[in-house]
Amino acid sequence: THVEYEKDLCIHDLFERQVRQNPDAVALVYEQEQLSYGELNRRANQLAHRLRQLGAGPDVLVGICVERGVDMVVGLLGILKSGSAYVPLDPSYPKERLAYMLADAAPKVLLTQHALLPELPAHAQVVCLDTDWHGQMEAQSGNDLPRLAQPANLAYVIYTSGSTGQPKGVMVEHRQVARLFSATKAWYGFRATD
Repeated sequence: THVEYEKDLCIHDLFERQVRQNPDAVALVYEQEQLSYGELNRRANQLAHRLRQLGAGPDVLVGICVERGVDMVVGLLGILKSGSAYVPLDPSYPKERLAYMLADAAPKVLLTQHALLPELPAHAQVVCLDTDWHGQMEAQSGNDLPRLAQPANLAYVIYTSGSTGQPKGVMVEHRQVARLFSATKAWYGFRATD
């Protein structure tokens, strides 16, 4: 209960600090693809710029329904960097559950992949991270954006299992995640090779 943590930083601020310290270090590996911190940051920034054009900002929800991989991490960071909060939607969930969560959360934008579109309810603003990259995002700036979100703003909304009825969205702020990282840092002892 008595852990000092950086109360003035958001999750993406912590990531950007790492980018500045080690831009060429490997940040992400998935199967045969890998990105350095600098490359991951640039792609997340491009997405964040596009999301801001679509109305993203503090406490605005952006849904993300993608398969595990590079797109997922770029999507999550891009959402946070835009100032918005993400709503994770597992593509393996039944259509009814996804429809309920989308209706309940009412995200401003839905990030997904083209192959998943038939499994998702229609949504007003959809960005396909795999097929829309060339054009919509690639033309965006790769530079860091001015920070809009503050530590007290939402970082994500995660839904409960719904075992006692309908799933409920649990709202989590940036400061709560930053505190958790600080409190558990010694337990996990993450290093550059992790």
